[in-house]
Amino acid sequence: MSAPPKTVLTVPADEAEAIRQVVRTVDVLTLGPGRERAELKHVPGLVALLRDDRVSGPIYDLPRPIDEDSVTRWVAESQAQALAGEALLIVSLDPAGEVAGYSRVTVWPEHASAELAGAVRADLQNSGQGGAGMARTFGWIFETLGVRLMCLTAALDNVRAQKGIDAAGFVRMGERDALRPDGTFRRSIYWELTRDQWRLRHRL
Repeated sequence: MSAPPKTVLTVPADEAEAIRQVVRTVDVLTLGPGRERAELKHVPGLVALLRDDRVSGPIYDLPRPIDEDSVTRWVAESQAQALAGEALLIVSLDPAGEVAGYSRVTVWPEHASAELAGAVRADLQNSGQGGAGMARTFGWIFETLGVRLMCLTAALDNVRAQKGIDAAGFVRMGERDALRPDGTFRRSIYWELTRDQWRLRHRL
């Protein structure tokens, strides 16, 4: 289960409501081609994607066991959270219309903060596009959703994700225990980055 950032921001009520409204209404195609808000029609494709341990293995907050029932609940819960302005579950479709990846953005509007999790299909990993895709998504969360702070976690042994997060400019801030849906914990490396730091790094 996602936990708010260690750094707690307090923002005006109108700023928090503006973030909620964007989450409720944003066109996810502005993130990139082939993006759609996850719907129940995507459940079979998500199950096929996430049953591959090369995709889902490093991700702590996925429903388990991964099957049609658990993924259906996950999609439905994410839709309800989107209506509340607190989460976005986005699928990436390949040219054939198959689910090739997903992104889940958890948002805490009252803190103008967000966390990102996601993965791509195994045959698309290590293609050299991961870093660019991560950077585009980080920028979209900051500039389109309007949050001021992002946090990320990665498993201690997930070296590939760690390298990508470090390369994007996120600052390591120790470790934290990530709570899985089954109530167990995974020790994770923890990062944060502010919107101002992102803009300075990218000269926005």
